[in-house]
Amino acid sequence: MEKQTVTAPSDFEDFDAAHNRDAPDPALLPARAQKGRGAISNINGRYEKHSHHAWDDGWLMENINHDTGTGADSNDDFPPARVKTTLGVDGARSVITRNQSPDVPFDRSINPYRGCEHGCIYCFARPTHAYLGLSPGLDFETKLFWKPDAPALLRKQLAAKSYMPAPIVIGTSTDPYQPVEREKQLTRNILQVLGDCHHPFSIITKSALVCRDIDLIAPMAKQNRASVAVSVTSLDNRLSNLLEPRASAPHRRLDAVAKLSDAGIPVTVLCAPIIPGLNDSEIENLVAACHKAGAQSVSHIVLRLPLEIADLFDEWLQNHYPDRRDKVISLIRQMRDGKLYDANFGSRMRGNGPIADLIAQRFNLARRKHNMQGRSLNLDCSGFIRPGANGQLSLF
Repeated sequence: MEKQTVTAPSDFEDFDAAHNRDAPDPALLPARAQKGRGAISNINGRYEKHSHHAWDDGWLMENINHDTGTGADSNDDFPPARVKTTLGVDGARSVITRNQSPDVPFDRSINPYRGCEHGCIYCFARPTHAYLGLSPGLDFETKLFWKPDAPALLRKQLAAKSYMPAPIVIGTSTDPYQPVEREKQLTRNILQVLGDCHHPFSIITKSALVCRDIDLIAPMAKQNRASVAVSVTSLDNRLSNLLEPRASAPHRRLDAVAKLSDAGIPVTVLCAPIIPGLNDSEIENLVAACHKAGAQSVSHIVLRLPLEIADLFDEWLQNHYPDRRDKVISLIRQMRDGKLYDANFGSRMRGNGPIADLIAQRFNLARRKHNMQGRSLNLDCSGFIRPGANGQLSLF
């Protein structure tokens, strides 16, 4: 049965107080993980007026076999209902998003999809689903939206006389090569528009599906107009599967790095996020594996827990790594001046303090050992051809 309460505390920084860890309500039923999904629950977004919780009305306790410990609350007898993926239409009227962040080397991006079926529990884009009245939890990875008009909108924006070219990064919030891309080929159509216009672009993904579009990326890369960044979080298959349940396995991402590099495409690897107490022990091995696969550069970002992600990540920790929960949360706080998140430019992606400094030093030493550089986005914009008003490329 479900119980409705008033809105949960809005101060996401007061994490432990909001959840009252020392005195959990015994009547609240814990959420259970679903195979192939990252989030454990479907927590309400921060703009909702009410919060909802699963509540034990006594039926479960009455139907438990106390001798065997099985019964109505057994995971085998009552597995959590599988949540199917749905796809809706995003009616956006523009496709290029602008940003002024000093933390990233670009000022514009394209995200073909809202929500992401990869289900990465740490994804900093999860809170955006709250703007749609949906949950940043399971809704984010099951209720997806695509932009079918994106190629036409992109051509229109590039055709504007006021438009000045600069590298466009595809997939800054949600992955442009998540599973639905196999059918929709929306990202591929966007690349075709950019290729026709000789407009520089870079792709961020954790999917080996990017290799499908080598035929479009490689010719642009040959003219220094394209690059790819592949995210590799861990070489541990189990950890990767729990963190990013529907993303490509680590060995497939490294294989994609090799294929892209062999095709002459500059590849950087984003080791992101680094989570102290979970994957930070892999730093040196990660960099070595990326170098061996052919990546030219590597960079890192430490875990970010803005807004609802703090609750979702803690729930994930308690479900999959309960023995490490306190240690991981403590180390995160040590990188954030005692808080779970610091939104300030310059520190939000790197953290501060001894733990964050040690992580950065280890990456620097590993890069130096393998003669690798940090990420850059130095692409050629001089060959841009503005589309004509009729949709054809202008000759002048």
